[in-house]
Amino acid sequence: MPRSWSAILLALCCWASGQASWGAGKIHEVTYPASTEPGKLSLGVTYSIWIPDGVTKIRGIIVHQHGCGTGACKGGATAAYDLHWQALAKKWDCALLGPSYHQEDKQNCRLWCDPRNGSEKTFLQSLNELAVQSKHPELATVPWCLWGHSGGGFWASLMQTLHPERIVAIWFRSGTAYETWEKGDIPKPEIPAAAYQIPMMCNPGAKENDGGRFAGAWTGTLSMFKAYRAKGAPAGFAPDPRSAHECGDSRYLAIPFFDACLALRLPDKDAANQSLKPVDPQQAWLATVLSDKAEAASAYQGPANAAVWLPNEAVAKAWAEYVRTGAVGDTTPPSAPHHVQASAGADQTIEITWDADADFESGIQAFIIQRDGKQIGQVPEKPIGRYGRPLFQTMSYHDTPEAPLPLLRFVEKSAKVGEKVTYQVITVNSVGLKSAPIAATVK
Repeated sequence: MPRSWSAILLALCCWASGQASWGAGKIHEVTYPASTEPGKLSLGVTYSIWIPDGVTKIRGIIVHQHGCGTGACKGGATAAYDLHWQALAKKWDCALLGPSYHQEDKQNCRLWCDPRNGSEKTFLQSLNELAVQSKHPELATVPWCLWGHSGGGFWASLMQTLHPERIVAIWFRSGTAYETWEKGDIPKPEIPAAAYQIPMMCNPGAKENDGGRFAGAWTGTLSMFKAYRAKGAPAGFAPDPRSAHECGDSRYLAIPFFDACLALRLPDKDAANQSLKPVDPQQAWLATVLSDKAEAASAYQGPANAAVWLPNEAVAKAWAEYVRTGAVGDTTPPSAPHHVQASAGADQTIEITWDADADFESGIQAFIIQRDGKQIGQVPEKPIGRYGRPLFQTMSYHDTPEAPLPLLRFVEKSAKVGEKVTYQVITVNSVGLKSAPIAATVK
């Protein structure tokens, strides 16, 4: 991706986020130019990381890795600014990392998506530098959750063979290198025994199973699932019935999957041993591949090493709904916004600003603005949902917010400055449930 685009996009992010603050946290970034040295990354890359406020020690990093091509690289540049993924990171005192490679469409994606071509070393280097920049030295050593789309899944599957001891769990959205290395198209890695201990979910789009351009995303993830399950690996298969290669509404299953795996595997905060915990088989649920019914592992009658593995009952129920509908529902309202303020401007306007935490189950669709209890606006006015549910941060093909990022701000242009009025802000989640209103009077 040309550095000019990266600079413009990241400037848009910083403009929308107040220079470096975003979503009750701070954004740090580091950029590396393309290298001409053998064994080093021959493409440029920018790493953006979000650190939640108030965390004294980071426990892990959620890596949201985009796919191949210029469009995917542009999409990846906003990953760290995603309020919904930040909610997962914040819950577990984790950081959220979004790499953005500077790849042109004509350049070979494997220059970066095969980590042995230099991206592994650059990734580790970025963690060391971001650790210094953020004053969180633990960033250099904490474990990772790896989410990868397409080429990002290819990258994650190879990182699994290189650093299995540091990986909490992996989500493969429409991509893995397994079939490619089995065919001999790339050097076959040695798979250490520890790689078969990592929870993972293979998540292709059902419409990829059509023999077309992205058919390999279906066959590759299914082949990897079967091979790893045969070795006893805690692996799942969750086809998205509504989508092709786009990410759709997969986040509504990916986030609870990672949540469950973090609960199972993160070491206790103050434990002397900071190694990842093994998966607890007592909590597992199993399901027949391409079915939509799961049951406790103790009750499952079929061959366990051919079944879909799910970390617990809650994820099993979410998985069953997802493979039927392509999304996961939510029955609880979002938390209310906070730090709501209303300020009079010199031009007879009232500016209302606020902060908000994303609904953990279903994110944020919009904010309703009221004046003395009557609705006067909504932010955004018409939420967009091209690739999934309409959201406050419009979701791209790549499961990232589209730029420019929206502000938590509403301006009433027809206000009568000086009147005693009260403004309220209400959060609406992606299934339409509303929070309690939070009020502010004009300053």
